[in-house]
Amino acid sequence: MAIFVDETTKVIYQGLTGSQGSYYGRLNREYGTQVVAGTHPTKAGTDVDGVPIFASVAEAKEATGATASCIFIPAPGVQGAILEAAEAGIEFIVAITEGVPAHDEANFYNRLVNDFPNTRLLGPNCPGIISPGRCNIGITAGHIAKEGGPVGIVSRSGTLTYQALYELKQKDIGVTTCVGIGGDPVPGTSFIDCLKAFEADPETKAVMMIGEIGGSAEEEAAEFIKNHMTKPVSSYIAGVTAPPGKKMGHAGAIVSGGKGTAAAKMEALADAGVRVGQNPTEAGDLMAEIVAGLASSSPGVPG
Repeated sequence: MAIFVDETTKVIYQGLTGSQGSYYGRLNREYGTQVVAGTHPTKAGTDVDGVPIFASVAEAKEATGATASCIFIPAPGVQGAILEAAEAGIEFIVAITEGVPAHDEANFYNRLVNDFPNTRLLGPNCPGIISPGRCNIGITAGHIAKEGGPVGIVSRSGTLTYQALYELKQKDIGVTTCVGIGGDPVPGTSFIDCLKAFEADPETKAVMMIGEIGGSAEEEAAEFIKNHMTKPVSSYIAGVTAPPGKKMGHAGAIVSGGKGTAAAKMEALADAGVRVGQNPTEAGDLMAEIVAGLASSSPGVPG
């Protein structure tokens, strides 16, 4: 199984008529994702490469039965787009846009938690989600991912999401789902959300987790792994050489007061039984060892 999305997921693109939305919407559709509609308040009745455009998410959902949306809208409009999708009853929202104000993120995160508990947000500022061979929503290149399991991937870093997928493909290891949660201060979906879903997924036999400096998300994930995960985990934390007090890449990747360092996160994960690599390739090698061990103990486990 995949987590969150699969081949049955129907997706509305909010921003399909824009250059980035149309480009990635076409790539996702060519991959096999059911991109069933786009939205634009003044372009209803038109289409993009045969995909119909509706004035609102509510109209698109009613016409197509979509349960997911993908947002390619400039940062100032993201809050409105997310809340529009939630109000329309969309269950899974992927917000690709970077540069969304932290105040907006805190506001719509709390609105979703309090008013729309059945809606899950991924992002903003994330590469999206791919269940290889089944569904690809966002900007991940489909050809770098091998389908067929048994590994689930969750990553804060977009670029390292891609590297994790490719490291495993080079080792002929398939992936159930790869989730890029994004590195902003208020992500809609957390490491723990994904770890819970992978733990519950019977096809996911092991998890690869990519973190980075800043915040406490990795330490919280380590505590969850220690107390609740039965499946083996490998990990890599980016930012070992990052100087304290400097923002490194992501808005959430800032170290202050000695907290949020790569060393502290790696120590917490190792203490939880996670096999921690010193670089992304080593994390992939450790996962290959885990998969080999699973295959030897359970011959039916795929590579």
